[in-house]
Amino acid sequence: MATQTDPTPKPLEGDAALIRAVGSFALAAAVMNVIVGGGIFRMPAALSGQVGSAAPLALVAGALAIIPVALCFAAIGSRAIATGGPYSYLRATFGNFAGFLAGALMWISNVASSAGVAAAFAVQMANLVPWFSQPGPRAGLLTALYLLLYVLNAFGVKLGARAITLLAGLKLTPLFLLVGIGLFFVDWTLVSFSPGDVPSWAALGTGMVLVMFAYSGMETALVPSGEVRDPSRSVPRATMVAILLVVLLYLGLQVVSQGLLGPALAGSGVPLADTAGVLWSAGRTVLLVTACISMAGFLLGNLLGSSRLLFALGRDGYLPHHYARVSARHRVPLLALATHAGLAWLLALGGTFDTLALISGGAVCLVYALVSVAAWRAQRRNLRERGDAPFVLWGGPLVPLIAAVAMVLIVTTLTAKEWLAIGVALGGLVLVYLAVTVFKRTARPAL
Repeated sequence: MATQTDPTPKPLEGDAALIRAVGSFALAAAVMNVIVGGGIFRMPAALSGQVGSAAPLALVAGALAIIPVALCFAAIGSRAIATGGPYSYLRATFGNFAGFLAGALMWISNVASSAGVAAAFAVQMANLVPWFSQPGPRAGLLTALYLLLYVLNAFGVKLGARAITLLAGLKLTPLFLLVGIGLFFVDWTLVSFSPGDVPSWAALGTGMVLVMFAYSGMETALVPSGEVRDPSRSVPRATMVAILLVVLLYLGLQVVSQGLLGPALAGSGVPLADTAGVLWSAGRTVLLVTACISMAGFLLGNLLGSSRLLFALGRDGYLPHHYARVSARHRVPLLALATHAGLAWLLALGGTFDTLALISGGAVCLVYALVSVAAWRAQRRNLRERGDAPFVLWGGPLVPLIAAVAMVLIVTTLTAKEWLAIGVALGGLVLVYLAVTVFKRTARPAL
């Protein structure tokens, strides 16, 4: 007698339901796309205002701090490859509490940064089309933006990865051209790499917080590890290539902006556009358009990575299991996409970039410190979740120690107000974790 099959398809859940479609090139583009987001178009002026002519020195110091962090991400990313990024890394090495704390803190930071960059995107568009400066058109613009981001991600990781690669090329080409051409016109008397020209160590510390916020993003781009081909090779290669290119680009843009605008740089609202305008009258408009493309690319990469973080939290029982389900056709977590996009959209409607930057940067530094320690522990335990050869850090604990100490030193420059905000957020996360843990225990059936 023939058995009747159930016509209702079962929901697809967990990492096994994901498609490994992201290679080294797409992953490197995703890392650069997230890092080179909204911050790059504001940072030269902000750094000049804090550190003066020695602003490039803050970028060099930031590079010395971020490269060990990137090495730690490369090492742990080649060992713990489940979707979730820092959440999965900490959970694999230090257990559930550390993983949940890192993941939840990173997701909250990502929602805030997405909303802030979206608000900055609206400002850039208002400079191009003044009509968008009105409340109604601005709200309509942000609504259309997040709907488009959702659609691009909802039709599969391949389409999202291709869109990210295209946006990375469109926005990075004008920036590299600005550096390549602008270096021939720099007044080098306006640029200094001397520590003696730093106004104060406190000013340098504040500048470093801005630099780390600008350099941040790899933690979001590396969240979809469950969709990366050959992660033991792709993750280290993509991470290091992207970080080195970003450091060179940021340093070049700072030098060119400072060497062309001089003291006026600190007061510029759109420093890269004003710098391009010095070289070519139409360059200002070109860079404003580039800024919009860049921010859209950041938001696309942010949504791709952050939705997979919600997916991981649902997969492991810290959110409803519906978050771990993916669509049958395109294999993407639709509920996670909608949640992240919807919350970021609401915050963007009434928020600004400046109000979120320092808190987000401080939280990112804390996550980086935790990931650095996790990289050391994973290498010490020889963690190999897939069994293939991982990326090995030379010097044992040396690189993770340098990375963790650098992050701790940077966050010590935060003010009491910023520490209070981060402390309240951490306290809230701990309460959420405890509530979820108690609920899971009480819901467990008695034996």
